[in-house]
Amino acid sequence: MVNSTQFSEYTTQSKKGILVIYIHQIYGFLKAFWILLFLFIQKFSKFSEVSLTYIYLGVTFVLLFFLVRAFLIFKNFQFKIVNNHFILKKGILKKNALEIPFDRIQNINFKQNIIQQIINVYEVNIETAGSTEAEISIKAMTLEQANALKNAITIFDTSYQKSEVILEEKPLLRIGFVELLKVSLTENHFKSLLLLFALLVGFYQQINQLFESSGNNELVDDFISKNTSAFQASIIVFIIIISILLVIVGLLSSFIRVFLSHFNLTVFIKNDTLEIDQGLTTKKSIVLKKNKVQHITISTNPIKEKLGISFITFTQAESGISKEKKQGIIKIVGCKSVQISAIKNLLFPNENLADFDANQVDSYYKIRLYVRVFLALLFVNTGFYFGVNNPTVFLLNILLLPILVFLTELKFKKRTFLFSDTLLQINYGTIETHQTFLPLYKIQHVSIKQTIFQERKNVADVVFQTASGKLKIPCLKVSEALKMVNFALYKIETSQQSWM
Repeated sequence: MVNSTQFSEYTTQSKKGILVIYIHQIYGFLKAFWILLFLFIQKFSKFSEVSLTYIYLGVTFVLLFFLVRAFLIFKNFQFKIVNNHFILKKGILKKNALEIPFDRIQNINFKQNIIQQIINVYEVNIETAGSTEAEISIKAMTLEQANALKNAITIFDTSYQKSEVILEEKPLLRIGFVELLKVSLTENHFKSLLLLFALLVGFYQQINQLFESSGNNELVDDFISKNTSAFQASIIVFIIIISILLVIVGLLSSFIRVFLSHFNLTVFIKNDTLEIDQGLTTKKSIVLKKNKVQHITISTNPIKEKLGISFITFTQAESGISKEKKQGIIKIVGCKSVQISAIKNLLFPNENLADFDANQVDSYYKIRLYVRVFLALLFVNTGFYFGVNNPTVFLLNILLLPILVFLTELKFKKRTFLFSDTLLQINYGTIETHQTFLPLYKIQHVSIKQTIFQERKNVADVVFQTASGKLKIPCLKVSEALKMVNFALYKIETSQQSWM
């Protein structure tokens, strides 16, 4: 067994890491310049033998360059552990050194993509609540080495050691194929469609550039103009057909996204931690410590309620990285009420908000929602007026208006909050219902925000700042907002618990 003392001296990752780094570089190159490969295949027969020779030599040079670079990255990527600090040095021409104290380390997660699964190595990600430079990814370690590194980093935390030993043989939650199918049916299909649309737009732009470079851009223009005319001639039929296709595509894309991300989802509960394993093409293993969680959100909707499932989102301290790559949010899908209760008991023991009444936000919030609905309808109809030469399209307002009124009333009704001496619950949502639970000792700062319009109505927003971002209760009477702020400040000042 690998001993943690091996990290007292500078250590490199597994030699298989050279292959992982090499393939990662080639993939990035092909992703950026795939259009050149497409052109090469298209015009392959037109190249002379001399030109092909130079092309092959160029490709060979690029492959060798990436191989040498991968070796240098591997060789110069060295780390060790000294006095409860993780120390890393890396770089080829520009050398970088990084030192992170253990108490700043938030998570140590394992991950495997397809290549790493084939060669049986793990990527170890060390996440902190600090800057972007403190996000470390070790591309290739054996499972034995990865566990030894995790134990070496967490060994200073005695509470973690105790919880590491006690692991239930039976998982708290295990999601199979049928359960994943149920989860996919309850997903936000609009989000899936937006992701697919973004991919198609990017693909179209690159194809369009390809046709322009080859002098055939008039083919694309002719195709668009012909189909635009047909679209204007049969707008209603077109909308119906497209709507049906979008529903089908949305369902399929949601299932694929859920299946790839949450395949074989298994959750174990320990004394003070949750261990989450999931993923198909990219396997992930996350150990979530109780004291690192800032707040959780339980989400459901009418379909989820019928199926008896909810989603739980765990939010940790932000790491300073970009929102696109943010790792501070972890989701467990397909939870039943028993499993939700077990997780809430882990994070908020002996806490019960059922005995407290929910408080509704001020009616000014509803007025603000209706103003936004009016502006959205105005924008849509303006687009119809200038973009579509068919007055029948305005009949869609007859359908849109009652739907928007219903959704606005529903959103206002769900905007409530309640709190005890130690826990704040914020409820919100429209079709989906979200319940966010925030321990009061996790609050770092609380403030009142008020626009000039709110000032006239004597209402204000209360904003709670945590290490994971902001939470807001909108449109409270100023007197109520002041009481809540004073209560939160009192709990912040008197609490002896650490937010991390």
